[in-house]
Amino acid sequence: MDEIVRKEDGAGGKYMMEFLKRHIISRFNSKANEISLSDLDDSSDFFDYTFTTDSYVVNPPIFPGGSIGSLAICGTSNDLAVMGAEPKFFSLSLILQDGFKIETLEKILSDIEFWLKEIDAKIITGDTKVVDSNVGIVINTSGIGIKNDHLRKNIEVVKAYRDYPYSWVRDKGMKDGEAIIISGNIAEHGVAILAFREGFEFELEVKSDVYPVWKFVKEALDVGGITAMKDATRGGVAGVLNEMAEKSGVGILIEEERIPIRDDVRSFCELLGLEPLNMANEGKVVMSVVADLADDVLKIIRKHDKNAEIVGYTTKEFKEVVMETVVGTKKIVPQPLADPIPRVC
Repeated sequence: MDEIVRKEDGAGGKYMMEFLKRHIISRFNSKANEISLSDLDDSSDFFDYTFTTDSYVVNPPIFPGGSIGSLAICGTSNDLAVMGAEPKFFSLSLILQDGFKIETLEKILSDIEFWLKEIDAKIITGDTKVVDSNVGIVINTSGIGIKNDHLRKNIEVVKAYRDYPYSWVRDKGMKDGEAIIISGNIAEHGVAILAFREGFEFELEVKSDVYPVWKFVKEALDVGGITAMKDATRGGVAGVLNEMAEKSGVGILIEEERIPIRDDVRSFCELLGLEPLNMANEGKVVMSVVADLADDVLKIIRKHDKNAEIVGYTTKEFKEVVMETVVGTKKIVPQPLADPIPRVC
């Protein structure tokens, strides 16, 4: 029987990582500067720039809190921002289904225009295709970010505490005894898409958290001490914590009661048997910070999101991601196999 590509192979988590390593990294691993393709970081670099690309297939294309256009700009800029790069230049490629409504397209393009202005970035190239396939709209955006004084200040501060051999903020940059910060309430994007798409009649007024994190990351970098960052999209917080821990060679201990999440979002997930830590986010960052500076960084982030929280610390005592539950027991937080909800980003 012929082997086929599965949805899980592109949905984040363990299956996607295995797919990439087997079929992509094995053929095309290379690097232009510090970051190689096999590093599977959020962006790669060349000279003083970072470069990333992403494709968006969210269904429906307009949802509570945003649209596929919002995701395209915020999501791509976030992959640059968590490297410490300032998002500046984008490509925009549209694949449109024949018969797609112009009114819907105009809303999507307006969202793209809005968020570009918010981060002071530009679309400088692109492409458009119209197809017969039942795709609705697919958007691909590539982004270029640049080195900046915020990043330089952060790395200078980190090096005052310990060795840091990187010129960008890397997801493998953690060491023992550093604080783990989540920049706000989790799981809202995945829950908003699911509830709206499926028409669940819950008393749930939740919107996607889609947002360009550079707006607060640059201020946190000015405080300094950030050693690793990732935005928790496909695979959620559990996915990025496991990836950061594995790459850094340390364990992470988090406290369940400190994880920021709305009560109604938690209840919604419990009712449907979903794990909030695995749910996609589109405006949240997980970062590790030198312990002495964690409170200062948290204070800055809370100016933008009062729900940001220090949720735990890195440790040499084990290699896994472990959660101390509200009842005092400990359990391993595994790497998700895939995103539990398809087509949310």
